[in-house]
Amino acid sequence: MTASQVTLVASDLDRTLIYSAAALQLTMEDAQAPRLLCVEVYKHKPLSYVTETAAGLLTELTDATSTVFVPTTTRTRKQYQRIRLPGGPAEYAICANGGHILVNGESDRDWQRTVARRLTDECAPLAEIRAHLAATADPAWLLKERVAEDLFAYLVVDRAELPPEWTKELAAWAEPRGWTVSLQGRKIYAVPRPLTKSAAMREVARRTGATRTLAAGDSLLDADLLLAADRGWRPGHGELADAGWKAEHVEATAERGVAAGEEILRRFLRASGTR
Repeated sequence: MTASQVTLVASDLDRTLIYSAAALQLTMEDAQAPRLLCVEVYKHKPLSYVTETAAGLLTELTDATSTVFVPTTTRTRKQYQRIRLPGGPAEYAICANGGHILVNGESDRDWQRTVARRLTDECAPLAEIRAHLAATADPAWLLKERVAEDLFAYLVVDRAELPPEWTKELAAWAEPRGWTVSLQGRKIYAVPRPLTKSAAMREVARRTGATRTLAAGDSLLDADLLLAADRGWRPGHGELADAGWKAEHVEATAERGVAAGEEILRRFLRASGTR
């Protein structure tokens, strides 16, 4: 395989390619609903699905010699490793919003050191951010506080009780400290600015010799990934859709829910020249 032949396909997972039961959006009659394949089990119960059609499309994509498929997620490594995607394990995967590049399932130490150096040089420490969250979050709406991979923090909140100005005030406080804040569903993320999916995607492209990148994602944390790719797609649902987010080279799918996962995979196959 020569460099000119390689297309890197970086795709978000949750609510882009894989879907929980609550996110499927099966609006058709029950008898016309697609057959589903479970791709994740958590605590002995099925959690995430793709359609059988999507499973076939993803296998076709991963089998193509001209593409490198890279699952790209904000999930921790442990959360990602619960997923069993059709087509077999990916050689490369991006976890923790770009904090880890997995190579055949193992976190790349060189990339870990690169990320750690940038966070130390450019951002306030995680401990400072957590202390501020603990001091300012109200138990009336705070449900959980979590840390992902010792890289970033997020809160699970009761949206109905969350004052709208609180997130804006947190973002204003975090910005000069090198951190970004985003509200997605019931979660408020505080993420170091250098910790991006796009940086990790560029590194994988460099290592694989890819000269073209395709990407997909549904959330605000996927915006940098979509902007960095040569072409991108976002589902007709999700935070980016709700925000009316647009970019010239990024297309929205007509489909919503699990059907959007099928549409994105078809777009990947056509754009990569596999079909």
